[in-house]
Amino acid sequence: MNFMVKGTFKAGHKWERFSKTITSANKKNASEKAYSLIGSEHGLKRNLVKIESVEEAAK
Repeated sequence: MNFMVKGTFKAGHKWERFSKTITSANKKNASEKAYSLIGSEHGLKRNLVKIESVEEAAK
């Protein structure tokens, strides 16, 4: 299944919005994958990433 994960991450002194489409078995795994991807792309710990919504993406 594909999930649309939306949220914000800390970029310098401000919070930037993001949305990612992630393929995962369930919502919990999709949010964990989002933490991992955003954290590795921007060198952030997960307390600097805030996920606001995880929804099943339209096909």
